[in-house]
Amino acid sequence: MADLSFLHILGMLFAVTLIILASIYAGQKVKCVADFDSGSRSAGPAVVAGAILGTLVGGSSTIGTAQLAFHFGFSAWWFTLGGGIACAVLGLIWVHPLRRTNCPTLVSIITQAYGHRIGVTASLLSSVGTFINILAQLLSAAAVIAIILPDLRFVYSLILSAALMAIYVIFGGVLSAGLVGIVKLILLIISVFYGSFLVLRLTGGVSTFYNTLDHATYFNLFARGFSTDAGSGLSLLLGVLSTQSYAQALLAGRDDRAARTGAFISACISPLIGLGSILIGLYMRITYPGIEAQVAFPQFVLDQMPPLPAGLVLATLLITVTGTGAGLSLGIVTTLRTDIFKRLTCRLDHPRVSLMFSRAMILLVLAIACILCACPIGHTILNFSFMSMGLRGAVLLVPLCCAMWLPGLVDRRWILCSIVLSPALVMVFELLKILPFDPLFLGIAASAVLCGIGYTVRQAKL
Repeated sequence: MADLSFLHILGMLFAVTLIILASIYAGQKVKCVADFDSGSRSAGPAVVAGAILGTLVGGSSTIGTAQLAFHFGFSAWWFTLGGGIACAVLGLIWVHPLRRTNCPTLVSIITQAYGHRIGVTASLLSSVGTFINILAQLLSAAAVIAIILPDLRFVYSLILSAALMAIYVIFGGVLSAGLVGIVKLILLIISVFYGSFLVLRLTGGVSTFYNTLDHATYFNLFARGFSTDAGSGLSLLLGVLSTQSYAQALLAGRDDRAARTGAFISACISPLIGLGSILIGLYMRITYPGIEAQVAFPQFVLDQMPPLPAGLVLATLLITVTGTGAGLSLGIVTTLRTDIFKRLTCRLDHPRVSLMFSRAMILLVLAIACILCACPIGHTILNFSFMSMGLRGAVLLVPLCCAMWLPGLVDRRWILCSIVLSPALVMVFELLKILPFDPLFLGIAASAVLCGIGYTVRQAKL
C-alpha cells in the first residue's frame, strides 16, 4: 500500500474532528440519565436513523461486504440488505408496541411481564452475546488502524480503538450516538458513493463487470447457497429485533412517527451502502485479483482516490467500525444498569449519579474488552463472534414478543426455560457444526415451542 502523505493525514484529522465536536455538542444537551438513555424522547427522524445506522452499519457493511464481494459478488449484499429489511420491520411492527411499554430496555419489558428473576437471567445472557460482538468490533478497528498506522503496536491500536468508541457515546449517550451517527452517515455515504463513481468511471460502467466476471457466481444473490445467504439475511433480521441498541434508538424518537420515519430512512440507506461496497469489491477482483480480500476496500481508497479525500474515507472506515462497538457498549450498559444494578442500590435512583455510573461502566466495558483482545484468548473468543447475534436472538426474541403481545399469559417457568435452553442449543450446535442451517433458527424454534407450552399451561390454569 501507498505511504500516507500530509494530505491523507489532514483528511483523517478533519473526519475525526467532526466526530469529536458532534459528540461534545450532544454531551452538552445531556443533564440526566434519561437524556443519556433515550434523549428524553426528543429525537427527530434524522437522529433516530443516525443512532440505528451508527450501530448497524459497521465494518461488515463496508470492508466486510467488499471482501465478500471480492469472492462471491452480489451474494455479499445480504448483510446490508438484511439490515434494511430489519429496519423496515422495526418501523412497521416494532415501534408502537415497544414505545407503548414505557420501558427503557428490552429486558425490562420482559421483567415487567414475567418477573425480576427472569429479567436478570435475560439481561446477563443477552449482554454476554453483545459483549462478544464488541470484541469483534475492537479487533476490526485495530486492523483498520494497522492499515493507517502500520508501525503502531497492536496493543496501542486496541487502546486507540476503544478510546474512539468511548468518545463516540460517552458524552451524550443515545443523543451522541444519533448526532455522531448522522455525521458518520454523511461521511460514509460520501465515501461509498464517491468510490462507486470512481469505479464506474474507471471501468466504463456495470457492463464491464457483467462481461468479465462469471455470472453464476458474481451476479447471484445465493452464490453461497440459498440456506447460507437467505439464512444470513434472516439471522440479521432476528438479531436486530432483539438488540438493545436499536430499541434505544426507537425509544429516543419524540413520537411514534419520528421513530418510524427514522427506521424507514435506515431501511433505505443500508442496502445502498452495501451496493457501493460491492462495486468496489468487484473492481478490485478484476484489477487486483491477487490481493488479500480483506484489504480490498482500503487498498482501493489508497490507490484510486486523491490523498485528501482518501484520508477522509480511511478515517470514515475507522469511525464506521468504532461506531458499531460504541452503540453496542451503550446497549450493554443501559441493560445492566436498569435491570440489575438499580435493583442492588438505591443510589442509582439519583439521575446524576446514574449518569456518572453509566459513563464509568462504558469505560469499564471497553477496558475489559481491550484486555481480552490483547490476550491470546481474544482471538479465540473472536471465533465465537458468529454466535453473538444468535445468542441475543435466542435469549430475547420470543419472550419479548410474548411480553409485548401476551403479557402475563405465558407461564413464567416456561419463559425462563426458553431464555436458558434456547441459547444453549445455539452454542452447542454452532460448535458441533452438524446442521445445514444457522443454529439461531433452531434456538428460535425451541424458544417458540417452550413459550407455546407455557401459554397452554397458563391457559389451563385460568
